[in-house]
Amino acid sequence: MDLPYEKPLKIHLVNSTESPEFTHLTQSLTRSSIIGLDAEWKPIRGQNHQPTFPTVSLLQLACQLDHDSDESETFLLDMHSVPLPSIWELLRETFVSPDILKLGFKFKQDLVYLSSTFCLQGCDPGFDKVEPYLDITTIYYQMQHKQQGRKGPKETKSLATICKEVLGISLSKELQCSDWSHRPLTEEQKIYAATDAHCLLKIFNVFQDTVVKKGNSSNNMVELHSSGVNLGLKEILGKHDIDDKIIRIKSFEASHMFQATVSSENGQRISKVEVLVSRSSSRNTMPMGESLLKIVRKYGEKILLRESDRKPKAARKKVKKRPSLVAVTREKQLDNTSDWQGPPPWDLSLGGDGCPKFLCDVMVEGLAKHLRCVGVDAAIPSSRKPESRELLDQAYSEQRVLLTRDAKLLRHQYLIKNQIYRVKNLLKNEQLLEVIETFQLQINEDQLMSRCTKCNGRFIQKPLTTEEAVEAAKGFQKIPDCLFNKNLEFWQCMECNQLYWEGTQYHNAVQKFIDVCKLNE
Repeated sequence: MDLPYEKPLKIHLVNSTESPEFTHLTQSLTRSSIIGLDAEWKPIRGQNHQPTFPTVSLLQLACQLDHDSDESETFLLDMHSVPLPSIWELLRETFVSPDILKLGFKFKQDLVYLSSTFCLQGCDPGFDKVEPYLDITTIYYQMQHKQQGRKGPKETKSLATICKEVLGISLSKELQCSDWSHRPLTEEQKIYAATDAHCLLKIFNVFQDTVVKKGNSSNNMVELHSSGVNLGLKEILGKHDIDDKIIRIKSFEASHMFQATVSSENGQRISKVEVLVSRSSSRNTMPMGESLLKIVRKYGEKILLRESDRKPKAARKKVKKRPSLVAVTREKQLDNTSDWQGPPPWDLSLGGDGCPKFLCDVMVEGLAKHLRCVGVDAAIPSSRKPESRELLDQAYSEQRVLLTRDAKLLRHQYLIKNQIYRVKNLLKNEQLLEVIETFQLQINEDQLMSRCTKCNGRFIQKPLTTEEAVEAAKGFQKIPDCLFNKNLEFWQCMECNQLYWEGTQYHNAVQKFIDVCKLNE
């Protein structure tokens, strides 16, 4: 089923300095006041020689061409195809340009690897600075602290978690560890890489609009409620009581709304004097607008690489202890129980109803959504961080098979016999096939997208008309105006009341799972 309308990403793969894409990239950098940065590389594993940094395979630059609109384009710079000396000056000027705010998520590590990659190609000294810079983690903690009236949490949030909380979208990290050195890149890899950089712009836009709305509320204007940070980008920007023109005008007062924040571990604070440094760049870039400049003055950071950052740290050699006889015996027992031996609790011979039911722990939570998409009952733990005993109790009480990748849980096999299965594959599509084959599930096309991916609930038996859907969505969910003239059928979850419709994303998802489950064969 479709999610709220979202424009498709404009993705450009740059693999030559003679290509139109490269020309377009250089032009976009001169027009952009904000860019999102990210990099991909193939991890170095199990090496015994002198440690080195991984070689960066892809650099992503998401350029917001006009901050007064959502117009943006994302460029994938192929580091294996483009001669690095030919782009070193362009990137160096971009990284230090006072006219461009750089956004990143813990980009210091990316910069270390990027600098090392360029040095290996003769571009010594590589890169040593990115300013003005703003880390997405800093933005997130500012929004949490100021809007919810509490100190920022100490634990480090992942980018996927921040995207879920701020934008209301799920950011898949399934391809994070794929082979980025292999060419050609798959379409899935391109979309994954572009999305990682593009979402940085979206998060910053929510942050800036939140600052502006706070400014409005201090002048008897509309106030953004503390729960607004969890509404998602579309809901925040779609409130009817916000006047866009007033927001744009009041953005000049935005920087007065928050107190200064402590520097993040990846960067240092920038003083007002440093923001106003003279432009030494040979490229003719457009200066920042006053609204953006005030935010940079207030929250701007910079990344500086020291000499120690450029030297790979040798991993400590772990002395392997010889396992005891008891430990060896226990591991053999775990290996023997990792294979499914059945029958499952829903088996008719055990008095079950014949309907497969699973409980997916946090390690395979993405698998739960895939199972729901093919019509299989797949629950997740009742509590956010359940203890082993809670998982076992829930699986037993609901007569479910517990799916996990945690080998330690198999030690409790004796407590709920034939109700724990350890998933072997890492990728969700492969995990789905593994579960289907292991438990001999019968999947057909009519089952696809018959469950709510949000809560696992069933849909109402009769579809809703557009008028009925609008009435059902009041005060709960916004239906995009573009759907009203398409004569679509809407479906509503009986558990959480979420509305779905059979749009483009629905048909794409159906086709995806037809291919994954090999239903055409």
